[in-house]
Amino acid sequence: MKIVRNATIWSLSVLISLTVLGCSKEADETKPVSELKAEAAQMDTKELRSAATRYKEAITAKTGELERMTAKLKEIPVTEMLGEEAKGLKAEIEDLNKSVSALRQRFDVYLQELRKKGGDTSGLEI
Repeated sequence: MKIVRNATIWSLSVLISLTVLGCSKEADETKPVSELKAEAAQMDTKELRSAATRYKEAITAKTGELERMTAKLKEIPVTEMLGEEAKGLKAEIEDLNKSVSALRQRFDVYLQELRKKGGDTSGLEI
């Protein structure tokens, strides 16, 4: 029974990872901020808004996943918090937090440039 549960958890982890990687194709969290700033300076307001929207959507998706994983972690009994399941969830939560932080930093680059150029920022609040 424990093997089936662990296999299910790891399968879900792989699925989540693939989903997250799919999201990051649209909103790249690995691209250097300095490079993004240079690109953003060359964009018009429509392109900036589109880029900011992509990042907002990626952040929202990962934040939702982060909330689901945190809730799942809270369901684990205290006696099992040092077990493999809890450790795996904690590691995934930490990775997601880093990812959201990186996406947020890049989102802010586009949002600041959009504001500087006088573009419409309504609906881009996170």
